[in-house]
Amino acid sequence: MTRLNLTLLIALAVLVPLSLLAGRVWIDPTGTTIPHAATILMELRLPRAMLALTLGAGLGAAGAAMQGYLRNPLADPGLFGIAPGAALGAVLSFWTGWAATGWALPLFALIGAGGAMALLGLIAGRSGGVLLFTLAGMIIASLAGALMSLAISLSPTPFAMSEIVTWLMGALADRSWAEVWIAAPLTALGIAALMLAGRALDALTLGELAARSLGMDPRRLQMLMIGGVGLTVGSGVAVAGIIGFVGLMVPHFVRPFTDRRPSQLIVPSALAGALLLLVADCLCRVLPLAGGELRLGIALSLLGAPFFLALLLRMKRELA
Repeated sequence: MTRLNLTLLIALAVLVPLSLLAGRVWIDPTGTTIPHAATILMELRLPRAMLALTLGAGLGAAGAAMQGYLRNPLADPGLFGIAPGAALGAVLSFWTGWAATGWALPLFALIGAGGAMALLGLIAGRSGGVLLFTLAGMIIASLAGALMSLAISLSPTPFAMSEIVTWLMGALADRSWAEVWIAAPLTALGIAALMLAGRALDALTLGELAARSLGMDPRRLQMLMIGGVGLTVGSGVAVAGIIGFVGLMVPHFVRPFTDRRPSQLIVPSALAGALLLLVADCLCRVLPLAGGELRLGIALSLLGAPFFLALLLRMKRELA
């Protein structure tokens, strides 16, 4: 486990400096080849790289914890309904026009994520059952999706509709240090909550009844999962829009190199998620497209959908 984490950290240490040089305008590390190179590095590319690392780590850790909690390798953080809740809050900020005023967009998104978290805990109740919890998340996701569609269809101006649709695609372009300072502390708190849930998730692999007999507190685990996934996913959606499939794919990449216990999968998944999002964002920057930069959410969906299909086919062969 230590070797895996060390390998991922070394890969990050190598790729982060390289990512700062890549873009539509490449920067020569041996000398200043373009005007204002230092400004481009420090004010544009470095915060973007830090945001990619932060969001990737949060989504990777949330995906590993989700798959352990639901005991389902196809589980994704979006199942809890927190990402759609945060997206609904952001959509409402565009719909009302508040998105144009500084911090309103991430604030609305975080309020939406918080509302989804509260509603999830209220519907799931005190029993802490995994099945009820999953169904509650699906209900919230469906409701938030319907309300987003309603807001888009009733958009007051074509410009607002365009802004909503573009933002929902997910991207790290034009992000600054302000977004990093919003996402980083919330993501760190979320990952810490998920790590605290690690031992209970290990017990849950034996089944819910066996885990209870070992002293697992279902309600405490439920609150840690709501808080951890809510903070990691909600903060990511608040600053970058919806970026899918990271939480689904990353645990599968690192699981073969671990003992497959959920508690031992969270940290490597966070590091691998940071690595995946950093590489994907670099590719989005350098790919030549006539209409501008490829949206990060679209790129990961193009990667994640075939991965999901391959995973389903492999599971089908194993069950046959």
